[in-house]
Amino acid sequence: MPQVTLKGSCLCGTVQYEVTGDPQRFYHCHCSRCRKSSGTGHASNIMMTSATLVFSHGESRLRQFKPPEAKRFSRQFCTECGSPVARFVLGWNAVVIPAGSLDDSVPIKPQARIYWDSRTDWTCDGDTLPRFPEGPPNLLSMTAEGRKGE
Repeated sequence: MPQVTLKGSCLCGTVQYEVTGDPQRFYHCHCSRCRKSSGTGHASNIMMTSATLVFSHGESRLRQFKPPEAKRFSRQFCTECGSPVARFVLGWNAVVIPAGSLDDSVPIKPQARIYWDSRTDWTCDGDTLPRFPEGPPNLLSMTAEGRKGE
């Protein structure tokens, strides 16, 4: 997919961002950290590679949280309303975008449900997306067949 530019913001509008890059992956993650950070049955995240992330408003209102024991999980959010917003991940040279924070239409459809074995018994179901018990070692290099995670 060619590079696209997407705009997003937090719930209160204090934080506004623009990300430009190649949309590579769109996953619904059912791990316990994503559930707790979203307050729902899963988090829906888009990964964009070769991406730039610019905050046009509210950058001073951003905070990040990463559990010390987490390999990949982190969260960036607005301190006014708590809404998660896009974040740059150095190890992947990519931007992870909480799909619900986008103000623009999403140019990619969800591709898989990851960490499916961690889901709650009340989680949404009924779609035909591939399901993976865990996540691939590198979320950006997952093949269509998937790989068992760490």
